[in-house]
Amino acid sequence: MTYTLITWATSGIWLACAQAFAQKWHNLILVWRNNEKLMAVSQDILTNTSINIINKTIDLCNMEAIEKAFTELKDENIKIDCCVNNAGLALWEDEFTQVAWSDIQIMIDTNIKWFTKVAHSVIPFLKETRGHLFNMSSVAGVECYDWGHVYGASKAYVKFLSKSLRLEVFGSGVRITDIAPGSVDTEWFSNTRFKWNQEKVAAVYKSYEPLHASDIVNAISYCFESPKHVNIEYMAIMPTAQAAARKIFREG
Repeated sequence: MTYTLITWATSGIWLACAQAFAQKWHNLILVWRNNEKLMAVSQDILTNTSINIINKTIDLCNMEAIEKAFTELKDENIKIDCCVNNAGLALWEDEFTQVAWSDIQIMIDTNIKWFTKVAHSVIPFLKETRGHLFNMSSVAGVECYDWGHVYGASKAYVKFLSKSLRLEVFGSGVRITDIAPGSVDTEWFSNTRFKWNQEKVAAVYKSYEPLHASDIVNAISYCFESPKHVNIEYMAIMPTAQAAARKIFREG
């Protein structure tokens, strides 16, 4: 019996990803810091499927907690053949020196430190199953733009670490895919970026159709379900209305 591990599994793209994998009868390991939300997601999924679900309530900024969780999975002889390693939040858009250091530190801790810790912890599991690691970067990791600074730099880190890991697991049968979305409308990302300022959030997606969570899930499913001899290393996914990080065609 194998499992798909999904971090940040209670909202947006990652909730949709958990639901989609469950519909295809993948057993799940769901990771997030809020146990109540994890339980609600699990119960909802289990009303429609009879898969196995393991909930891991972890503050993903706590390196010791992540290590403890993976040690428990190893001790329980849990097999993981897929990991969706979400690595991301942005806080505000402003000049570098105008962003609070606490917000910068949160972005670095979340987008780099815990992302790296999850990858470091899960690869030994994936080597056993010849599994698949999905690392979530962004168009911001390949295109600099005004006020992108720490967020963009952290996503560039994801991109380069993904390629480095691909070179390291060469010959093991492990597949690694870097998924790099453009603008995606989820209830969580922009609310977090603008600290629930609804006027700013609404302006992000005004007058064009952004990507939806299901679009990213479809891309992940395509890569995972490709034949084992096929490794799609990098996939950039943009709305038709978006040609670059800051180039969006808005109707009217």
